[in-house]
Amino acid sequence: MRVLLTNDDGIRAPGIVALHKALADPDRPLAETVWPVAPLTVQSATGHGVTFSEPLMISDVTVNERMTGVAVDGRPADCVKLALSTLWPQRFGEDDLPALCISGMNAGANCGVNVIYSGTVAAAIESAFLGVPSIAVSLHLGRGRVLWDRAALHARRAIDLVLASGLLTPHSCININVPRCEEPIGSDEESRRAMLKERREAGLPTLDSAGMPEDGGDTDEPPIVVCPMNTHGIVDRFEPRESPMGAPYYWSASSGLDFHATDKGTDVERLFARCITVTPLTYDLTDRSQMEAWRGALSPASP
Repeated sequence: MRVLLTNDDGIRAPGIVALHKALADPDRPLAETVWPVAPLTVQSATGHGVTFSEPLMISDVTVNERMTGVAVDGRPADCVKLALSTLWPQRFGEDDLPALCISGMNAGANCGVNVIYSGTVAAAIESAFLGVPSIAVSLHLGRGRVLWDRAALHARRAIDLVLASGLLTPHSCININVPRCEEPIGSDEESRRAMLKERREAGLPTLDSAGMPEDGGDTDEPPIVVCPMNTHGIVDRFEPRESPMGAPYYWSASSGLDFHATDKGTDVERLFARCITVTPLTYDLTDRSQMEAWRGALSPASP
């Protein structure tokens, strides 16, 4: 099969490079082709925006000896729309589509309400909407040196299980988050304090079952769990500032993983517990449980 690879951090970002390496491993390739079509520049938190009033400039990019692809000067959803409608048929044949679209690996977790803001998830949603099953992959970042290749291997293990399930349909979208994979920077005590602060901000327990602080480090084989997204909003904080000309402005000071609440068993809670989270998503935003009530309230009464 052939796979379309995209992201929102840019085609040269370490996450997409590491994921491409894991997917295109010559000893165990996921597919015969893994073709990157990704943004030229960082497009984090652009959500599902698309470009209409400006041209989408493209360029062939060689990232390393194994990874070549197309950079699109646009947003993640632009990359998928352009790839599936035009670039892919030009390269592989008029009636050809990829068997799968993988978006990532994002530098930062896309769990909870972040799936709405995420360009990584938006690219995957766009692919599923257009009839190509998709998987979004993101990595929870801490304060240590990121081990991208190790994280990509964790992601590959989860992707393999998702594909082996046989549950993917043309409109399926799966969101995967990989727990922190890093080497600590600074003393062990500094790393421990940083981890405890992070867990407190997320409203999570800071002690293990023995009453000891959890180390929060990487594990050889993080468990893979299927879980729903956490549906509590992010705590918004804005720092007031003033321009040199005296005009007031505000700078976002929120933590992307500081939620008003964290429900047990959701993607946020499980990710902080060092699990690989798998969440099926859908692009249909219709609240079907309310359809009949609204029909009854707004439809004209029968004569």
